[in-house]
Amino acid sequence: MPPQILKISPKEPYHFLCLPMSLKSYPRVAEGGAFVKLSYEPQNNLEDLEKAIKKYLKENPIKPWFNPFQRVRTNLVQGRPWVEDLYRVPSSRLKVEFVPASPGRSAEELSQETLYSLFRRYGKLVDIKPQPTDSKDLPKFAYLQFNKARHAIMAKNCMHGFVLPASEGGGNTGTMLKLLYQPKRKVHWIWDRFSSHPRIIIPILLAFFGTVTVAIFDPIRTFFIKAHVTRTFYITDNRVYKWLRSQASRATDVLNLSRKKPEDAGLSAIWDDRKDDIEQIQTWLMESADTFIVIQGPRGSSKKELVLDQALGGRKNTLVIDCKPIQEAKGDSSTIYAAAVEVGYRPVFSWMNSISSLIDLAAQGTIGTKTGFLETLDAQLAKIWQNTANALKQIALEGRKKDDKDSDLGDDEYLEAHPEKRPVVVVDNFLHKSQENNVVYDKISEWAAGLTTANIAHVIFLTNEVSFSKSLSKALPDCVFRQIALGDCSPEVAKRFVINHLDADADEGGGPEKKPKPSEMREDLAELDDCISTLGGRLTDLEFLARRIKTGETPKKAVREITEQSASEILKMYVLDSSPRKWSSEQAWLLVKSLAHAESLRYNELLLSDIFKSGGEATLQALEQAEMITIVSYNGRPASVKPGKPVYSAAFKQLTEDHVLKARLDLGILSELIKIETQGIDKVEAELSLLGSLPGSPKQTKGRINWLLGRLYAGQDKVEKYEKESEALKKVLQREY
Repeated sequence: MPPQILKISPKEPYHFLCLPMSLKSYPRVAEGGAFVKLSYEPQNNLEDLEKAIKKYLKENPIKPWFNPFQRVRTNLVQGRPWVEDLYRVPSSRLKVEFVPASPGRSAEELSQETLYSLFRRYGKLVDIKPQPTDSKDLPKFAYLQFNKARHAIMAKNCMHGFVLPASEGGGNTGTMLKLLYQPKRKVHWIWDRFSSHPRIIIPILLAFFGTVTVAIFDPIRTFFIKAHVTRTFYITDNRVYKWLRSQASRATDVLNLSRKKPEDAGLSAIWDDRKDDIEQIQTWLMESADTFIVIQGPRGSSKKELVLDQALGGRKNTLVIDCKPIQEAKGDSSTIYAAAVEVGYRPVFSWMNSISSLIDLAAQGTIGTKTGFLETLDAQLAKIWQNTANALKQIALEGRKKDDKDSDLGDDEYLEAHPEKRPVVVVDNFLHKSQENNVVYDKISEWAAGLTTANIAHVIFLTNEVSFSKSLSKALPDCVFRQIALGDCSPEVAKRFVINHLDADADEGGGPEKKPKPSEMREDLAELDDCISTLGGRLTDLEFLARRIKTGETPKKAVREITEQSASEILKMYVLDSSPRKWSSEQAWLLVKSLAHAESLRYNELLLSDIFKSGGEATLQALEQAEMITIVSYNGRPASVKPGKPVYSAAFKQLTEDHVLKARLDLGILSELIKIETQGIDKVEAELSLLGSLPGSPKQTKGRINWLLGRLYAGQDKVEKYEKESEALKKVLQREY
């Protein structure tokens, strides 16, 4: 009986047919084929049946719709196929395991020639790799690499479970073949290989994040910096808001409701006195010079108001950078965030600095070296300043047009020819707490030098420090700075400031009779001249005085209370404070005593005193930084020492008039002097003892011994003198409260 052929539609996704023995099919969709069972007469030869089926399929090919160039092929199943639905992806590589045909027997490891003869019929073999000789894995195995995956699929389904008899090389009891798909190397094997090596993946990640930052975040940050400088998103600069505000101000003028701020009215006298300084700053901003403009003055001398409100009043494209919040920030992340806020740099991922430090620490523990993923503080600050410089340059060049007369100039030449187009950068509180950390100031000065030398912007520094040139000269070593030193007001200007402050809220009225001003109604203002001579010309103190007088106090009483408050401040901050600091109570009190009776002290003479012999210069610089004293320079060297504020002179004198306080603190100075002299005497005695132990008392030591004896006598004389003074002071403390 001829064999019955199962007709398979070309629409079915079958790539192969595997036959031995009912016409019944078992699709294998995952492998793209099917098992087909059929029945045949016993007298028919199975091999002839297989040939007939292959011939039929060759003459009547079945081609899948998705691959019209490939026809269905068949092979006879030799083994016992394992029909399973596990998630195993077919591949062109097979693993052939050699297992015993029955339990308790041993299997034979087949040679490459035997494997080739068994599997070559299913397709082209690329390679046969036997198990390594040093491998102890069981069962024994070999790898077959087919040219195509469909050939491996056919071989796996036809030969799985096939038993090679002993007569054909299968050992004494035969060897069963178990075939498994050997997965190919994964698609992401390159990534997996690199990602498993920290030395490779971490630099790749650094390069990736750097590229993303430059390509994506830097333009965004530059945009926000430009918006911050040009005040694009500030509602107070909106045209509609300005119009509504102007209409409201007109209405208040008509109703006589407008009032001038007392501060503004009082400062008008100061601006009249400093008109030349204001005009000088405006002139410098119109010139092209590769140097800094430095406005130096003590705290409370209205440096910021002079520059921003007067010299730059109404000028667009002004960037103000306050160094105080940047310097006072705790930790690198806070410092980075504070610097970013000052220039409008966003988005800023300051928290990434902490994560980066953890990654760097973990990498060091893993691979033994740091990865460099963590950037230093100055490197991250440099990024912020570099983005700000790019934004300022774009702002300076925004006004250029193609039809300008100097359109043929390059960007640098254009900026040099038009200094009025450059933005203005105002660095406020420069060198604030500079003794703690100079990294911030070094980066700012270097960045500012780049702005000025590249003609990108004008830079104005506002500082309280008289030694600012040391820091700025590092950035511009060969330039002379344009500087204005703001001191205290003259008595005439100070008096006018107080009077204008008092008259600021005066109602001028609309009637025929003009009301007198408050200053004209006060009879006690005749005391103002003496009070200002005591208080000095510091604006903050003058404003405090004017507010007290406005509340009804007399000028003398107001000055007396201000002086008492300053005296309490001096005691608390400089003399009696026990917190760690760079000066002692004895050193601060010696300055208070000396400056109470003199307008200034010689700097070098002060350093010769016993109290200031050890680290005297550092102590005086720390006290100047704390604003207790002011060091006046002459030809670049410190020459004299004055009180930090004019009112401190009166406060120093008031403190020395307190007999109990003076006795207590003088006793501390005497104790320190006795200690110093005692240490000197101990050294002299030790040397005399050494010289006395020399054999024969050599005459060469006579001069030295006489000198030491003189030192010993002088030191002991001082100790006795200090002891007598101490006894007198102790009696004062025992007698008075």
